[in-house]
Amino acid sequence: MRDLFRGELVRLTSEEPDARARIEVRWPLDTEFHRLADGDPAELTSQKKLKEEFEKRAEGGFTPERYFFCVRTLDDDKHIGFLSLWLDLIHGDVMVGVGIGERDYWGKGYGTDLMKLCLQYAFMELNAHRVSLGVLEYNPRAMRAYERAGFRLEGCTRKDLLREGKRFDSLWMGILREEWLQQQNGVKP
Repeated sequence: MRDLFRGELVRLTSEEPDARARIEVRWPLDTEFHRLADGDPAELTSQKKLKEEFEKRAEGGFTPERYFFCVRTLDDDKHIGFLSLWLDLIHGDVMVGVGIGERDYWGKGYGTDLMKLCLQYAFMELNAHRVSLGVLEYNPRAMRAYERAGFRLEGCTRKDLLREGKRFDSLWMGILREEWLQQQNGVKP
């Protein structure tokens, strides 16, 4: 059996709310990170407010619908990102939110490894039928990581995002359980 929480480059962890807030409060200060990860307007928050949000999540613990992880590197044990999964219990669809907040770790395979770990967890532990995510058209690096993990482009919401006076598309990607299983067995979908 594979380790559900350990990939080749990263591992999933649970962090204390104060330690997590201390690190993650810096990430939105990098507006490029925010714009690559989220279509919402950029906003700042305090470490205290972020800690309170994480404490609120921790009080509820994992539920059958929501799973939150921090991401640490295997080589230097650095907290570099997050992974959130929301499971639709009726249809077996998992929606993913993910981010590598530490810029020094961008473009080096950490995101791809994280997505492979995410899919393993979603399909093997949560028994998902499909895994879905949204990505902004101006984030080709993320799209490549998702494609390397087996995601396919499924749709587009045209020109729904305004950034610096220009309109962009929101793209929707997904992978089905049977596609992931074929990939695990070396079969190209």
